[in-house]
Amino acid sequence: MSDSTEPSKAEALTELILTMFRTNNATLAWGDRVVSPLGLTSARWQILGAIVQASRHQPVAWLARDLGANRQNVQRIVNDLQKEGLVSFQPNPHHKRAQLVVLTAKGQQTYEAAIRLYDPLVQALAQGLSAGDIRAAIGVLSTLRTRLEAPAGE
Repeated sequence: MSDSTEPSKAEALTELILTMFRTNNATLAWGDRVVSPLGLTSARWQILGAIVQASRHQPVAWLARDLGANRQNVQRIVNDLQKEGLVSFQPNPHHKRAQLVVLTAKGQQTYEAAIRLYDPLVQALAQGLSAGDIRAAIGVLSTLRTRLEAPAGE
């Protein structure tokens, strides 16, 4: 820490980053507990959510981009979801090899069941937090993500 009693912006940001790492780990473990009765993990649930939230069917590479995740990891999970009948692959009219990932009826039902488990728990987590504080946190995290994803030197 610097000589003053107030931490520098860089020190405060380092503390925030370390807190984000710990919070991310705790969030994933919490999510795993929430959806484990459905045979899901946080990672699988996250991909189902990305498919649901997409405005149209997308190939794995686009899902990975939207999630900020590694394409190979997303492909592995999508393949597992396909084996379990939660997603299917459809031809992509714009690219022969990059098939579109589509939620099946079973996948939609599983996703909706996950949301039913999640809703009361997230309501409990939100207790004592103001909407303004939550929006401020989203703003800071969004800015950090944008800066981290920018090519070096920009």
